[in-house]
Order: sequence, then C-alpha cells, then structure tokens
Amino acid sequence: MSSKKPVSPSTVITRLRTNPKLFVLDSNVLMHDPTSLFHFEEHDIYIPMVTLEELDDNKKGMSEVARNARQTSRFLDMIIGSAVTDIDHGISLKLHGNNDATGRLFLQTQAVSSDLPIQLASGKADNQIIGVVKFLHETHQKRKVTLVSKDINIRIKAHALGLAAEDYYSDKVLEDTDLLFSGILELSTDFWDKHSKEMESWQQSGHTFYRIRGPLCANFLVNQFVYLEHEKPFYAQVKEHSSKTAILQTLKEFTHLKNNVWGIVARNREQNFALNLLMNPEVDFVTLLGQAGTGKTLLTLAAALMQTLENKVYSEIIMTRVTVPVGEDIGFLPGTEEEKMTPWMGALEDNLDVLCKTDSEIGDWGRAATRDLIRARIKIKSLNFMRGRTFINKFLIIDEAQNLTPKQMKTLITRAGPATKVVCLGNIAQIDTPYLTEGSSGLVYVVDRFKEWNHSGHVTLQRGERSRLADYATEVL
Repeated sequence: MSSKKPVSPSTVITRLRTNPKLFVLDSNVLMHDPTSLFHFEEHDIYIPMVTLEELDDNKKGMSEVARNARQTSRFLDMIIGSAVTDIDHGISLKLHGNNDATGRLFLQTQAVSSDLPIQLASGKADNQIIGVVKFLHETHQKRKVTLVSKDINIRIKAHALGLAAEDYYSDKVLEDTDLLFSGILELSTDFWDKHSKEMESWQQSGHTFYRIRGPLCANFLVNQFVYLEHEKPFYAQVKEHSSKTAILQTLKEFTHLKNNVWGIVARNREQNFALNLLMNPEVDFVTLLGQAGTGKTLLTLAAALMQTLENKVYSEIIMTRVTVPVGEDIGFLPGTEEEKMTPWMGALEDNLDVLCKTDSEIGDWGRAATRDLIRARIKIKSLNFMRGRTFINKFLIIDEAQNLTPKQMKTLITRAGPATKVVCLGNIAQIDTPYLTEGSSGLVYVVDRFKEWNHSGHVTLQRGERSRLADYATEVL
C-alpha cells in the first residue's frame, strides 16, 4: 500500500497559479453541451461528485440529454485515463480538446463540509453543489470561484448566499439577437451617387445585373437582399462581392399575380425576398425567421408544391418539426409515425386549406381531389428517426426550428442528399425547449454560420399578414 499522505483539495488548488478562475460545473451544463469541458480557456473547472452522480442517473435512453450524458462520461474517461499526474493535482485539458483550453480539470475526491442555511435541505443535489461552491469559496480566497449552471433557481440560491454564479455562455452564437443577420440591407439615398462610377449593366435570363464599385461593396454578403425605397423602388440581390466591387441582380416580382406561386403572391417586400430564395434552384438552404402570421409556412409550402407538382424539380415534400408541447403533454399517441405526428402538424393542415382554395373555379370536388393529390406528395416525418437517413431530390421543411439545438440542427441538415433543398422556419421569440435561449438556438446558429455561403439565403420577415387581430395582438400582448 502506498504511504503517500493524501493531499487535500484546498492545498492542491492553492499551489496553482492564482490568476485563473475556478468554475464549478452543474450537471445540466454538461448534459446540454458535453464539449463545455473544453470551453473555459485558461481557467480551471471543478466537477462535484453529485454532478457525476446525476450524469450516471441520466445516461439511459435515446433522448438528447441521455446521449449528451454518455458523451460527457466518455470525455471524462478519456481525460482521466490519460492523466500523467495525480487527479488531486488537476488534469490538463489542453491535450484533449481545443488548444485554447489550457486550464485543468479537478474532480471532487473527498467529502467537503460547509455550513449551509438550515432551510436548504442537505440531501438535495442542487444544495450539495452549492455546498461545494461555498467550501471552495471559503478555502480558496485568492481565486474567484464561480458556479456555472443552466438552472436559474440554483443561481438565485447561490447569489443569495453571496456566491458567484452565472449561466453557460459558450453555446450562445450571439449575446444580443438584435445583431442577428437579417438577410436584408436598406441602401442609403446617396447609394447610386457613391457607387455608379464606372458601373456596368447587362441582362441575362430575364434579370438585370449591375457591377458596381464603392465603399459598401466590402460589407455585402452573397445572396443578401438590398433595397432602396424611392420614387422608383430598387430591389436586388448580391450575387458576388469583393472589397471594391459587387454584382447586384434584380429580383423576380412575386408581388404580381402573373408570377403567383401556387396561387400565392407576396404581400410585402420581405415576402417577395423570401419567394426569390424559395423558388431559386441554386439555393440549397433557406432560413426564414419571423413572428407569428408573417407567412413563413404558407410561402414555403406554396413554393414546395409549385416546384414538386408543377415544375417537377423535386420528387417529394418532407415536413418535420420538434414535438415540444406548449401546455401539458397529451400522452402517448396511437398509430403510425405519420399518424402520431398529425396533431403537431396543424400548421400544415391550415395552410393546405388556404392553398387548396386559391382556385375558385374547380368546385368542391376539384378541391378535394387536389387536396388528396397534394397530401400524397407530402410526407410527415419525426425527428426521432432522422439519424442515418439520406434525402435525395426532396424539399425538406423543418418547422419550429427555433426549438432545435445546434447539434440537432446539424443532424437534420446533413441528411440532405443530391438535389435536395432544406428550408428552416421559426420564431426565436417562441422557444419551448428547456435550457435553450434565443442566443443558443440551433436556428440562430445556422443563420450565422451559413450567411456567407453561395448556396444559402436568409430573410427575417417583419410584417404580419395573418389578420388585423393577429397583428394587433402581436404588437400589444
């Protein structure tokens, strides 16, 4: 047996450099993002024993939480298994993750004692974590000890006891969603004065192209929409750009009845922009953001039906969404995969009612036949069975995409095979998934990551077109 005297955690951590902070991780952080172990840069992280217990309790099953718990355990096993120093001295993270992770990992190896208020039940996991944070705070006064948790209530408890606590921020794409790329840029009134020098223009495939030079060219993004509301409005899309020049292409006017899409015309500027993306076969990935009633689902379904049934560009429409209930869960649903998904697809049925009534001359029998034809070409799929699939020559619609995590979004988008178009719809103000915020939503993530790709496009729809009641409710409630 070894005669080496055990080293207390307080002695070990005090020996370390005093500049880095010490972050104590709650289990929900690790089950939300297993890679969070490597996202604290030069700072050290500390994992209480109760956190490991909660990871073990949540590892069973096929849910996203269970998968993340298992992945976290694999990361910890890899780190600890290759440790060249005693666990009590901390294990370097640099060899296992991002090279920016130069801190150390500490595990709770001994019982800690800290006096908590009598009102806090000692057996509760959250209170045990707070006890660990309080102990480390009292014994390592030269370091800033901070609890990191996605749980608001445990952060409130920690603050009430004078302990530092904060949310996990590394998963956030943007701190302020007002800075999110909108896909649209309004040009200044002196735009042509500054950019028309040595301008070239030509026509091709029914569009007019302008090659311009000027200071704004460097700020453009490919497939971004630009507009100038003047006596004669100018609407265009950026096709190419460099630091000094850019090529703008005029749009197809889907506001005119002659250019209707399955009987639907654009009612405002942003809807016109959206239809230009949805109807463009060169754009493989489209994201549409907007409040309720802005027409995201209706425009997408109309474009999908037009290109599937009329133009034969795609062979089938596939629609899916996250099944997160707004109220109480209604329990198990009988039937096949499609029958189980039907209650979640009310938006699909509502919009099909509108699209089937666009032709008033065919009568009730004709509309019923049209509806049956449409439904035969639309498949409703559950997200639970997407892994491993490949969709070829399909029009894939992901509704309520704001409830997806970045990892889930990656799983879905990578299902796309040749000649498949993926459209993500959502409203980041209506997130129902626990621990997911506007800044960390998978929809915000893909909007930000795809904004510079030549075959993607994004539009944030502004004006509601559902009804005057819905518009007023959105504004005042």
